[in-house]
Amino acid sequence: MSYLERIRTLNPLVHNITNIVVAPFVANGLLALGASPFMAYAHEEVADVAKMSGAVVLNIGTLNKDVVQSILLAGVSANAHHVPVVLDPVGAGATSYRSEQVQLLVRELHLTILRGNVAEVANVIGEHWNSKGVDAGQGEEDRIGIAERAAQKLNCIVVITGREDVITNGHQTYLVSNGHALLTQVTGAGCLLSAVIGAFAAVATDDNELLDSVVEALAFYGIAAEIAADRTEGQGPGSFQIELLNQLDHVSPSVLQQRALIRHIHGGGGTTCV
Repeated sequence: MSYLERIRTLNPLVHNITNIVVAPFVANGLLALGASPFMAYAHEEVADVAKMSGAVVLNIGTLNKDVVQSILLAGVSANAHHVPVVLDPVGAGATSYRSEQVQLLVRELHLTILRGNVAEVANVIGEHWNSKGVDAGQGEEDRIGIAERAAQKLNCIVVITGREDVITNGHQTYLVSNGHALLTQVTGAGCLLSAVIGAFAAVATDDNELLDSVVEALAFYGIAAEIAADRTEGQGPGSFQIELLNQLDHVSPSVLQQRALIRHIHGGGGTTCV
């Protein structure tokens, strides 16, 4: 059974502390996929929600001290109860405050998965990449190298998204080529992807399956975007956004297997490459 089939059978609970700009989109995307979103922020309950969830997704998009405290409380609880933790360090490196808070989270929490663009991931591990706001910027550094160094330094899976997505645990590395440029024109497309990764991680039964589940999540999301773009060609990003939600519901395991563009470039992983 694919991880996608498991999600649609098990409907895992995914706890999201995400940014206010994208919360409804993220919740609707998880529902379309077949997961159960829980959008809890209150200090009084986030630890309880985290411990009963299949995964906890932490997003710093709209950052303040209360959000940071909620993230810490949820993350510590998830760690204590062996619940996967996904961190999306939105805009890390864009301001000193964001960089400082990300470093605090990395010190205090054990991350299962770090998902960001190359500038954000580089900032998390103290490396330089030219950055502009929450966009990746330009630079000459090796994206695969940054991802692998980050995975080794943080002892977690690292996903760097872009034209070709890099997924690595520091020993095994995959590239996923599915996706569409229209994703960059929809606010929250990356945030939703982090939540989708959380849903796939929630149904991995052990550490050996975890990397494969994340690779499948990237391929699935990219395929949904490709089909959505084809079906809304010429209509613009608004139509694409709605159709992306439709395709998160419609993409089947067989379509996923047929269309996945996955390359295994380092290590000896078990994911089937297409």
